[in-house]
Amino acid sequence: MEKGTRADMAVDTGAGAGSGLCAGRVVVVTGAGRGLGRAHALAFAAEGARLVVNDLGVGLDGAPAPDSPAAQVVEEIRALGGEAVAHGGDIATTEGAASLVATALDTFGRLDTLVNNAGFLRDRMLVNLDEGDWDAVMRVHLKGHFLPLKHAAAHWRAEAKAGRTSSARVVNTSSGAGLLGSVGQGNYSAAKAGIVGLTLVAAAEMGRYGVQVNAVAPAARTRMTEATFASAMAAPEDGFDAMAPENVSPVVVWLGSSASDGVTGRVFEAEAGRITVMEGWRPGPTADKAARWTPAEAGEAARELLGRAEAPGAVYGSG
Repeated sequence: MEKGTRADMAVDTGAGAGSGLCAGRVVVVTGAGRGLGRAHALAFAAEGARLVVNDLGVGLDGAPAPDSPAAQVVEEIRALGGEAVAHGGDIATTEGAASLVATALDTFGRLDTLVNNAGFLRDRMLVNLDEGDWDAVMRVHLKGHFLPLKHAAAHWRAEAKAGRTSSARVVNTSSGAGLLGSVGQGNYSAAKAGIVGLTLVAAAEMGRYGVQVNAVAPAARTRMTEATFASAMAAPEDGFDAMAPENVSPVVVWLGSSASDGVTGRVFEAEAGRITVMEGWRPGPTADKAARWTPAEAGEAARELLGRAEAPGAVYGSG
């Protein structure tokens, strides 16, 4: 196949040829060797972006696998006329995260968008969840978001201080489990909830440097969800594949482009053909005695307030 320009490159993302929405942008995607990360990388490439494809190449439990798939995704992009380079470092380490940003700068001379996507599962009910499984999931999901964000943010801050205005974007990956909880996934749910908090803080801190930070909560078929929700994630024999990871990528690409100007500190749920703005904690019904409550009074007031409050969302897997 003849190599075309980045803006003309068409990757089969389920939505036809790209429009060049990200032409000239340099995008880093972590955990991009498979599933959602791969879909995001291909979708960005279809819109003209140059990619750093990160993947450590581990199994579902985070243990090392024989071969990293990052190079395979890079070849897919290059075969379709795009530009991409693989990065196999561990982004949950300072060295790996720093080299991730350096790879973008050394290869393409700039960094415009960071998509934090890497993660894995170690599911257990809380009474069976050991410390190692808690730490491992926290490390990859939460620390694996923090460190690339920290190093990318340092670069963008330096650019701003040097008088070079950025139109930088960060797209973090939370989950419905982080927003509502998920039975058997205490470590994963806590990490994904932490990512939402990190997103809000980063959006507030980095706006002055031209950086927008948002998060997505995707529902799609990946190696993680295929095992946990097998029946719901199964691909249909024909018709619209609602759980295809490619369905999530369009909103991620838009958030990672300059077209999303003015959108920051928000969380979007993306599933099938649906995009939802998620609305988090906010004050609900309130009672104010203007003095200290007794426990009995506080309980009576709380009961009355709950009667006027909206019911919380259902916890995933609660039946």
